[in-house]
Amino acid sequence: MDGAVLVGRSLIAALFLGGAVQKGLDPDPAMSLLTDRGLPGVLVWPALVFNALAGLALLAGWAVRPVALTLAGYCAVTSMFHLIPDDPWQMSIFVKNWAIAGGCLVLAAHGPGRYVLGRPNSGAV
Repeated sequence: MDGAVLVGRSLIAALFLGGAVQKGLDPDPAMSLLTDRGLPGVLVWPALVFNALAGLALLAGWAVRPVALTLAGYCAVTSMFHLIPDDPWQMSIFVKNWAIAGGCLVLAAHGPGRYVLGRPNSGAV
């Protein structure tokens, strides 16, 4: 089962790492989502940093419980940017965000499994 946890944790990490790269290479779509809802577009940069650090922490297996719990909340909040009932594509993203939040909650409840890089004293076990 620890192998399945590693694969699941890595897949979730890949999503957030990919999101960080996407925001860095082409920030305009994310900035538009923010500004369309009256938020400053510059919030894309702290989101990029959060996505990158959280993704790396999950991948390494460091502080998985608190990171995954925070990511679940992040997914719940960011899902609201995609709550556009007339747009099936945006509604698909909305539902996927909640599914990712669910996966993060499972990680938060069960931890990183046996396979982690080192054993930092940061809630990894």
